[in-house]
Amino acid sequence: MTVPNGFTREQTMRIAKHRIVAALRERGQQARADWVERELPERVDSDKHVGLLATLRLDPADLVEATSP
Repeated sequence: MTVPNGFTREQTMRIAKHRIVAALRERGQQARADWVERELPERVDSDKHVGLLATLRLDPADLVEATSP
């Protein structure tokens, strides 16, 4: 199954930490954004951190950078 960003469900998505931080800051969640900046790696594995992303109410598909054609 392919999702709109071109990844299949079986592929792990890598999300740039700065995109997570930006999404949180846009929602006014400064403390959570600060925590993410300190604790997460530069490239976040969507499978490994699925629970955290759900807790933060972030959809990995919305955060993945578009791939080049």
